[in-house]
Amino acid sequence: MSPGCLVLLLSILGALGLGDPGPLEDVVIDRYYIPKICLREVQMGDFIRYHYNGTFKDGKKFDSSYDRGATVAGVVGVGRLITGMDRGLQGMCVNERRHLIVPPHLGYGSIGVAGLIPPDATLYFDVVMLDIWNKNDKLQITTLSKPEHCNRTVENSDFVRYHYNGTLLDGTPFDSSYSKDSTYDTYVGTGWLIKGMDQGLLGMCAGEKRSIIIPPFLAYGEKGYGTVIPPQASLVFSVLLVDFHNPKDGIFLEHLEVPESCKRRAVIGDFVRYHYNGTLMDGTLFDSSYSRNHTYNTYIGKGYIIPGMDQGLQGVCMGERRRVIIPPHLGYGENGTGNKIPGSAVLVFDVHIIDFHNPADPVEIETVYRPEGCNVTTRDRDFIRYHYNCSLLDGTKLFSSHDYEKPQEVTLGANKVIEGLNTGLLNMCAGEKRVLIIPPHLGHGESGARGVPGSAVLRFEVELISVEEGVPEGYLFIWHGDPPASLYEQMDLNKDGEIPADEFSTFIKTQVAEGKGRLMPSSDPEKVIADMFRNQDRNQDGKITSEELKLKSDEDQEKIHEEL
Repeated sequence: MSPGCLVLLLSILGALGLGDPGPLEDVVIDRYYIPKICLREVQMGDFIRYHYNGTFKDGKKFDSSYDRGATVAGVVGVGRLITGMDRGLQGMCVNERRHLIVPPHLGYGSIGVAGLIPPDATLYFDVVMLDIWNKNDKLQITTLSKPEHCNRTVENSDFVRYHYNGTLLDGTPFDSSYSKDSTYDTYVGTGWLIKGMDQGLLGMCAGEKRSIIIPPFLAYGEKGYGTVIPPQASLVFSVLLVDFHNPKDGIFLEHLEVPESCKRRAVIGDFVRYHYNGTLMDGTLFDSSYSRNHTYNTYIGKGYIIPGMDQGLQGVCMGERRRVIIPPHLGYGENGTGNKIPGSAVLVFDVHIIDFHNPADPVEIETVYRPEGCNVTTRDRDFIRYHYNCSLLDGTKLFSSHDYEKPQEVTLGANKVIEGLNTGLLNMCAGEKRVLIIPPHLGHGESGARGVPGSAVLRFEVELISVEEGVPEGYLFIWHGDPPASLYEQMDLNKDGEIPADEFSTFIKTQVAEGKGRLMPSSDPEKVIADMFRNQDRNQDGKITSEELKLKSDEDQEKIHEEL
């Protein structure tokens, strides 16, 4: 029988009569262990839980809460305990240990307890205080740490994910989410939690740590919970809020860096290349495109990515950096994905837009400088010399003609450069400067090229140095007027009935010099003439006969007749 039950009410003791109490000695208190931190001391009217061993002077035990495996709970100073115990417990801290010597007149007096405590017995108690609370107590919340930036705090009806360690007031652990390697996930303010935790989570930021001390009437009350939480126990929770959201949430955007010049914003159907870091709300990294040294490339608004990112990328500028915070119902939902994104996790993406385009985009041409009196412009088949700088839209330099001794040379329309560059070089004057924005379908496509990422939008700064009028496709030389009537005889300079390579070359150069015809523009006219000779020397014997010599126009006509 415990002093909480065994110690009779004073009114009953008074009715029975205590007899001569003898010298009016008080309780002797020995505080043999006092914790360094004492947040609260027992006062009259407090509800307490404690363990004790009760013995007589000779050490014989008459009662022990330890033997029953249950603490004693009761209210101090209202006559429910023997007077000596009422006095001896006051001022105790949680985890404090005391030896109490209770004289008979403050114990069970001259009557004692039949069969258990003899009359006029002095009682010795070894007590440890485990819990203290009062009916007027409120929730005790201590913020242990809090993020510098907190855009939003927990409200009723929010869904929270948090880690916790749960202990009794004396430090005895009863539960921990860390031991389960999983957060505790639930709604706040909907009755799924004990009242004290429902209240204690309100106002928290993601990443915040709190200590929440919950009195029994806001916890499990008189019944306790299972074998780990005794009745009338105060609970201490150390809580780390991992993340939270509301089922009504949409995405949340933070524009971290927006370029001053934003001529265009991404819309549904655009193809976007971007880098990202993906973290949970507590900062745990779950994925990064930077670690793969490769952008993430996708269409937006087409369902190829999670709905939150589909929405979060709309309206971005090239070069923009933005943060996209995605609630789980627009991310990976209740199940999460893989072993890095848990169920019901809020996702944070820090995104850097490298470029974007639409499959219907043309080449974008900006004329930076155009000389006055520009009457002659480039056309397909023209031979041009130009300088260029090529980069990605984020400024990454790829190639430059200035790295070489001479400008770039090309025949337009001969499939020697990417389609977008060919288009951007048309209708230019010598000396003109342009900036060209070339989408990948007019550049190097999805596969890219050496040094050029797949699906990359390219930026060219071009300057046209010179232009030479070209010849029609398939021709190496054209006449400015009608060719000579007796072409073979004029070409046979020594009149020996055959035309070797040197005679052919001399004749063609003379026609060019006299302005009667022109070669296909090239950086190597000798090679063009050699190709012309090889085409006419049908049997490749090193000379052209009259039967072998044919004009290109005549050859084309013969093919038409053959086909007909």
